[in-house]
Amino acid sequence: MKLTSKGRYAVMAMADLAKINANQPTSLTEISLRQGISISFLEQIFSKLKKSNLVYSLRGPTGGYFLSRSASEIKISSIINAVNEQIKTVGCKKESKKGCTGKSTKCITHALWDDLENHINNFFDSNTLKDIIYRSKTKEQKELNK
Repeated sequence: MKLTSKGRYAVMAMADLAKINANQPTSLTEISLRQGISISFLEQIFSKLKKSNLVYSLRGPTGGYFLSRSASEIKISSIINAVNEQIKTVGCKKESKKGCTGKSTKCITHALWDDLENHINNFFDSNTLKDIIYRSKTKEQKELNK
């Protein structure tokens, strides 16, 4: 099971927008410089985020992106789904009677991997951009206090 760069970068870029929380649009160039993500990759990601109504944009020389709603309302699962990512820990289709190995029954560990997949998806569904920003600030504060 692996979350691809597309999913991770989408969450990073959205967290960047949430952290800036500006009244002005944020350009992909600014996000690229802060997060180390190529602009061309960000363009692909933001196209999908915009189609999913997670961000909106303003055009022009001073244009850029805004979150479409507050950081507390945007779930991590929504971001991952917007860029067509899936967290999948089993090798078979859940609705299939055939197992991961192609045999007629599910493997002995199928329930374990299925439970893990559900746990991960529930974790992403119960966390928002606001939670990411809070964790980041808490970690920064702990490092400053050392």
